[in-house]
Amino acid sequence: MPVRAAPSAAEPQAAPPAAELVGEPVTFTGVVCGGVGEAAGFLSIDWVREGLQRAFGFEPWPGTLNLRMEGADWQRWRARLFGHPAVVLEPAPGFCPARCFAVRLADRFDAAIVFPEVPGYPDDKLEIVAPLHLRTAMSLQDGDRLRVQVKTAATS
Repeated sequence: MPVRAAPSAAEPQAAPPAAELVGEPVTFTGVVCGGVGEAAGFLSIDWVREGLQRAFGFEPWPGTLNLRMEGADWQRWRARLFGHPAVVLEPAPGFCPARCFAVRLADRFDAAIVFPEVPGYPDDKLEIVAPLHLRTAMSLQDGDRLRVQVKTAATS
């Protein structure tokens, strides 16, 4: 990834042009935090579970690992992330679609991040699904930092 000079505090950070995104790895760090407890129900719905299994090759654990994403760096990385091809889970009637991306966590675990396409979904929240309980497998607690790399064809 090319190194760019950091903008000054007064200078706004603009997202890179879409053409700059193709093939470049997206790696960022978030802070482990609690969720609202709704993911288990969502992940137990047949079309959600089957869609994730088809797209990512694993049966999702009934829950997500939540990360809080911080600051202007996250906004820049989020823009880059949405420049990559996503898996879209097409919903059953009455549900929202979700954009999903294959990721690797801490260079050890394959997983997927899920962005529900609902109005008002927080920009600073990241939900991660995996075939196992990530908090246990990675000995994670609220406040821990976790490195996430979006998998592209070159990193799969």
